[in-house]
Amino acid sequence: MHAASCENPSSLRSYKRPDLEVADIFKKYGAEYRKQYKLNKKQLQVMHSIEHCRDGEFGHHMDVCDHCGYPERFNNSCRDRHCPKCTGISRRKWVKARLEDLLPIAYYHVVFTLPHVLYPLSLFNAVLIYELLFECAAETLKVFADDPQWLGARIGYYGVLHTWGGKLWQHLHVHFIVTGGGLKPNGQWVELKYQSKFLFPVKALSKRFRGIFIKALKRAHRQGELKFPGQLKELENYDAFDKWIYHSFPKKWVVFAKSPFAGPEKVVKYLGLYTNRAAISNYRLIGIKEDRVHFYYKIYEKKTDSVRWEKASLPALEFIGRFLMHILPCGFHRIRHYGFLSNGHSKKYVALIRELIADNADQTDEPQESLEITNHPVCPKCKKGKLVPALSVHRFGIVILNIGAYFQYIRKEIPDTS
Repeated sequence: MHAASCENPSSLRSYKRPDLEVADIFKKYGAEYRKQYKLNKKQLQVMHSIEHCRDGEFGHHMDVCDHCGYPERFNNSCRDRHCPKCTGISRRKWVKARLEDLLPIAYYHVVFTLPHVLYPLSLFNAVLIYELLFECAAETLKVFADDPQWLGARIGYYGVLHTWGGKLWQHLHVHFIVTGGGLKPNGQWVELKYQSKFLFPVKALSKRFRGIFIKALKRAHRQGELKFPGQLKELENYDAFDKWIYHSFPKKWVVFAKSPFAGPEKVVKYLGLYTNRAAISNYRLIGIKEDRVHFYYKIYEKKTDSVRWEKASLPALEFIGRFLMHILPCGFHRIRHYGFLSNGHSKKYVALIRELIADNADQTDEPQESLEITNHPVCPKCKKGKLVPALSVHRFGIVILNIGAYFQYIRKEIPDTS
């Protein structure tokens, strides 16, 4: 593996199409990969979607200038959540919706990571392991929040699952954003007792998370929910499985906790970075040379709380294999809401908490402006109007998106002969 220090690749990001995309790699090497390896239906579907995203396979849509009526045609996106070209809009929509939940309080960032020894098991039990990671990490936070020693209240938090590391290897972890306070059983809002750089003690979180997860994993084995193919076959025996856990699992599990965010706008920025992401961004791809894919990856320096970027390369087929490893099972929810921010309850509780903390300041104006998702491009012809969606054409027919823009397009295309 080649690696070398480099500048931050995000500085190269622009509105122009990157020189290399995951789609290009799939188109060039995908047929050979599919020939050599057996893929499941979901993997084949994702490869097809990414390869044909915005090439006309999924139809097209027509945007019309709201000033001069100039029409411009664009090919539709595949809208697959694993596609690097399709994550931006869904991410901004989700973040914009979360702005309604933001409170003028401290927020904390906590990451729970599974040890590498579990990764072979997760390849054949993805749904179960991912579910356990979510459930056990969320339960750990709840246990500490419920404890009067630390808070004694119901917190609100979001969890975001990531299955990859910088070089696309398996790295199973969940990012949580946690409120720095909670609702007591009597309906009172209470702040954290210890306003410091941590939410709860990291070592204690790690120990409790390890215990909760191992207990849940053993229960899953007893209930016959785990699969043990190939070299894992011997672990079907519960005694062997128990010994494997005892001897192979590290005593200390990685739980990372950062200091509070510096205001709600920093929370929004974080959400934009970590939600609805693909395993690798097209902007991290450098090029292909001698059938190797060269790309950037990030290294975190915990001691200095800083980031540096490196360059690395992988054989093209191995790159594809690592990418496909991170395709989520059908119907699996990567983002989850807990506590008073859980789905169906957040609006009620957020409104109540705002009243309790008696802060009427409008905290979301600036983030909303920076995350506006309706920023239509300027008309390339008149330079005055903006291109707005008029209609979409796909395999199921024509869908009119904006009746006003559509009629403006019709008037432009069909001149008045009266």
